[in-house]
Amino acid sequence: MEKKTPLYDLHQELGGKIVPFAGYLLPVQYETGVIREHMAVRTACGLFDVSHMGEILFKGPDALNNLQNLLCNDYSVMDAGRVRYSPILNPRGGVVDDLIVYKFAQDEYFLVVNAANKDKDFQWFLRNRQGDADMMDLSENYAQLALQGPSAKRILAKLADESRFPQKYYSFIRDLDVAGVSCLVSRTGYTGEFGYELYCAPENAVRLARALLEAGREDGLIPCGLGARDTLRLEAGMPLYGHELSDDISPLEAGLGMFVKMGKEDFIGKDALLERGEPKITRVGLVVTDRGIAREHCDVYAQGRLIGSTTSGTLLPYTNKASAMALIEKEFSSSGTEVEIDVRGRRLNAQVVPLPFYQRS
Repeated sequence: MEKKTPLYDLHQELGGKIVPFAGYLLPVQYETGVIREHMAVRTACGLFDVSHMGEILFKGPDALNNLQNLLCNDYSVMDAGRVRYSPILNPRGGVVDDLIVYKFAQDEYFLVVNAANKDKDFQWFLRNRQGDADMMDLSENYAQLALQGPSAKRILAKLADESRFPQKYYSFIRDLDVAGVSCLVSRTGYTGEFGYELYCAPENAVRLARALLEAGREDGLIPCGLGARDTLRLEAGMPLYGHELSDDISPLEAGLGMFVKMGKEDFIGKDALLERGEPKITRVGLVVTDRGIAREHCDVYAQGRLIGSTTSGTLLPYTNKASAMALIEKEFSSSGTEVEIDVRGRRLNAQVVPLPFYQRS
């Protein structure tokens, strides 16, 4: 049976269309619709319930050593108050999941993982734990809201002390009073837009959400659902586990090489990446030049042969172009390369383009 987030009743009150997702009942959209919600984030602001995400605390003298072994990014040089992304690799070099890590202190780290993989990730960490480090699943202790869009700072400033806001991208303030609610607030998001993510106690989530919606009313803030969250991350060229990432796809194939620090002494999956050698496939952006829309799992062809398949695709609201991400053979990955996408037996012409499809200026 699916769980409800602390905001479930508020979603219903606001007209959210509820669907099961990653073990939770969440709004896929509101009466405004996905396109308007997407455009609100690009031009004004949107508020998302992401309380389904998992939170795990690593604490102890060997917390850092565990991160260094479990994750392929490097956390040895990182200041407290900063956030860093990493894939989690299996021994074959594929991706168990991806996450972001908040550094509370040299011996304390707060990990945020994908909802659908939370239990799997936690067990993976426990099985591979080394030395003196406690690992605690704190997911039930937090609700999470994402305030995303160019008006986010102005809205948040109506409810909190602006002088204490996290200034740098991927930084956070651990204890900020927002409308009387104690929150961890980070300059992070999954939309490609300026914004914040706010973590609070579950019993305070509705109060916080109502305060944000009221404060942002005149700035165009609206509640947004899973549909817009997906189109926004796709438009921003951000990978999603189960689409661009999987147990069989390496982060190097997925175009995430900047987050793989092969110079580290060791980490799970490093030997497999070395054995795999230079990736033969890579993640690219495709823009459909015919009439039609490509979704996921569509075969991609070039020069008359199969070269890969799409991983995500739709008509992107802000760019107004039918676009897709795909994993294809590297030799066809140059920008401008002409390909064909098989959509239910019909070949659509498309062109390889640089990712992301949209980048905030």
